[in-house]
Amino acid sequence: MKVRVLGCSGAIAKDCRTTSFLIGESILLDAGTGVGDLTLEEMGKIDHVLLTHSHLDHIAALPLMLDAVSSQRRHPVQVHALTATISALQTHVFNNVIWPDFSAIPSAASPFLQYQAFVCGDVLSIAGVQIEVLPAHHTVPAVGFAMQGDTGWWVFSGDTERNPLFWNRINTLKVVCLVIETAFSNRERDLARRSLHLSPETLAQELAHIPAADRYPIYITHTKPQETALIVEEIRQFDSSPLHCCNPHNIRWLEAGQILDV
Repeated sequence: MKVRVLGCSGAIAKDCRTTSFLIGESILLDAGTGVGDLTLEEMGKIDHVLLTHSHLDHIAALPLMLDAVSSQRRHPVQVHALTATISALQTHVFNNVIWPDFSAIPSAASPFLQYQAFVCGDVLSIAGVQIEVLPAHHTVPAVGFAMQGDTGWWVFSGDTERNPLFWNRINTLKVVCLVIETAFSNRERDLARRSLHLSPETLAQELAHIPAADRYPIYITHTKPQETALIVEEIRQFDSSPLHCCNPHNIRWLEAGQILDV
């Protein structure tokens, strides 16, 4: 299973794209601004979009992508999400005010998109990939995902603060790669707490849930562009501290354009 990183930033700036991953050729995980770097041919191959939650940095490109390719498609794009996320899309985006209701055009019988609701804990089989919906703890209903590849599970935390239920589940899986958010630096720890994101301080607390024997790569995502250098330094500091020096984590930094093989 190939995971192509289209966007992994917490905001836009030059060379910064917001969250989106292409799984193989036909599955899009979140639809942030990174989708805009795909060709029309690549966008046209996407049959399934999985959304972690309704925030703009994770859905911004969805209406524009559908508009770009829908007339070329023979089947509707399937948008998989929590019921609350679907409701937010219907009320605030595809409402014939912000954007046309693509679930009803060109006709209700043959629309450009169809919604598929899931709940946390569901195990989905989509385009030959087994996907488990994981818990997340955010300001709106949200989830993460685990996807099974040939060598084990690729896990994405989604936007989240501290989340013991997440670790309770993934520690039962053969994880071979974890992508986890750290949106703010420690100097913004109060904002991180209020907005239910992680900072290096709380990331350290979360990574302590990983069994010592597990050394899979951990990729940091969703950093704010103006904070990225400081976040990187603060993570390096805690991971090389005396408390961790005997068993540092295998921490790396996600970049747009990376391809992860699982």
